[in-house]
Order: sequence, then C-alpha cells, then structure tokens
Amino acid sequence: MKTWTAKPLEVERKWWIVDATDKTLGRVATEIADTLRGKNKPQFTPHVDTGDFVVVLNSKKIKVKGNKADQKSYFRHTGYFGGIKETSYKSMMENTPERIIRNAVEGMIPKNKLGAQVLTKLKIYPGSEHPHAAQKPELLNVKEA
Repeated sequence: MKTWTAKPLEVERKWWIVDATDKTLGRVATEIADTLRGKNKPQFTPHVDTGDFVVVLNSKKIKVKGNKADQKSYFRHTGYFGGIKETSYKSMMENTPERIIRNAVEGMIPKNKLGAQVLTKLKIYPGSEHPHAAQKPELLNVKEA
C-alpha cells in the first residue's frame, strides 16, 4: 500500500460564492480559509494547493459580535521608522470593507509561499455584482451557530 499525494496539475478547481450579508466575520472567514486551502476535499495535501476559488459578495454587510464594531482596530506598517498606522473597524468598513475579510482570512492561512498563492484565489466585492459569472460559481453555505 502506497501513500498517495495530490499533484498540482491533477487538482480540479471549483468556484464558490459566499454572500456575507448579516453573517459573522469569523465564521465566514473560517469557511473561506478551509475552502481556499482545499481542506474540505478528500484529496487534501498540506504542501500542495488543492483549494478552490472563492468569490465573496456584500462584504460591506458583514457583522461582528459584541463590542468589536467599536473597539476593534487594524494595524499596518509603512516600512519606515515610526510608520505604524492604526485604523478602526468603523472607518475601514466605510472605506475598504474588502480588507476586513481579507485580513481575517489571511490570518487563518499559512504564512509562506503556498499561503500567498492560496490568497490569490480569493475575490472580494463590496456589492452583489461580480465579473465571474462565466465560471458558474456555486453557493457555499456558511453555518451560523
């Protein structure tokens, strides 16, 4: 009996749509991260990108629980000395709601070359319009607890 591993050229990729309207940020990000990595497939291999493409719609309608809307803040660094920048959840939601979901998913993906490759398959849009209708994406169900 031999061990089977997935080869990059043998992987079949599907397209999934997630409607983030009134969904919890963490629960949506978990499902997206698992789908991007391919952990929901039986042929999952940790060192091969076996995941699917994910299109997230209505990112500006995502919800957070508790006081996170008032207290949560995001940090980034410009690369210069003293260049740390802080942005509140509310201002990021007004300006770039896509970055909120991208940051949450990015934190759940490995921080290496494979993780960077996996993140290129994530497409996020603030509204319900998207240019990926030709790929015939299916609806990905996100469970709410």
